[in-house]
Amino acid sequence: MASILSSLTSPLSNPLLKEHPYFVVFLLALGSLSFAKFVIKTAGVISQTFILPGKNLKKYGAGKGAWAVVTGASEGIGREFALQLARKGFHVLIAARNTTSLNNLAAEIEAQNKGDNKVQTKVLTMDFSKPNDVAQWTRFQSEIEHLDIGVLINNVGRSHSCPVDFVDTPIDEMDNILNINVNATVHVTRAIVPGMAKRKRGLVISIGSFSGVSVVSPMLATYAGTKSFLSSFSAALAEEVKDKGIDVECLNTYFVVSNLSKIRKPSVMIPTPKAYVRSVLAKVGLPCGALFTGRPHVSSPFWSHAMLDWLMNIIGWKMFFARYTHDLHRSIRKRALRKQEREAKKQ
Repeated sequence: MASILSSLTSPLSNPLLKEHPYFVVFLLALGSLSFAKFVIKTAGVISQTFILPGKNLKKYGAGKGAWAVVTGASEGIGREFALQLARKGFHVLIAARNTTSLNNLAAEIEAQNKGDNKVQTKVLTMDFSKPNDVAQWTRFQSEIEHLDIGVLINNVGRSHSCPVDFVDTPIDEMDNILNINVNATVHVTRAIVPGMAKRKRGLVISIGSFSGVSVVSPMLATYAGTKSFLSSFSAALAEEVKDKGIDVECLNTYFVVSNLSKIRKPSVMIPTPKAYVRSVLAKVGLPCGALFTGRPHVSSPFWSHAMLDWLMNIIGWKMFFARYTHDLHRSIRKRALRKQEREAKKQ
């Protein structure tokens, strides 16, 4: 044992340390700094995601007569935003194309908010794929003109019917995605933000996606591009209006159970709209999984999405994720085409 111990070299007697002490100290300092940075980032993500509360919605007028406007509110995440914001004390204006679904949602909101919690609802039928329909946008402007709007949820969106190469994307599908995800969202935001600026308070949340915000998404090029736009648009707008008391966020959203995602069963990684929206409203103002990732005003609030976002940024090998996503989308498209063939044979 003594001979073994005697054969071990003390770090202090290492020839490299003796010959280049300053260089070794520099390397040690650099490694320590990198490790400390990693620890601080990880601690920040974990504390924001699991411990720290977001901003109180009363800042935006909850329970004080303010309104929330929710686009694409007839189903899924949008519908849940309307329900939960009403429970928080906001009057709610809901806009979408399906009038029947909107009326049913308005009735549900009014039924769940009685007595001291009574809230008002407005239903506005809008086809967001038609940004040049002057009549409907005039009607929209008229409906919001005299409302004290504290929250805007830019939820309306459309994706591809299934993954498809850009050169094979139907023109009408491409135009609808651009019109709904970009043009309509910008129009709605432009109509509402000036009023928020006058009142010196407001919250604008746009629903982004891992496709376009976190990863390159081959075979969803148009959709992913619109989500990248929302991230950049939100960051720029946020800096412009922060001195006016307005907070702006783009949600980096992984899959959620919805008709848009075509997923029906929740899992650890795929929450229900109810669970997802609850996490968003509980973490307003906190980047959570997007903390320290160089994407200002992006937030990944749902805990498993936050951890995935953090992990992907720690790994940083973006081409790996791009290739994985491409293979995944190829597989999804093959299954979708086989399903179409089976259904065609049945007819």
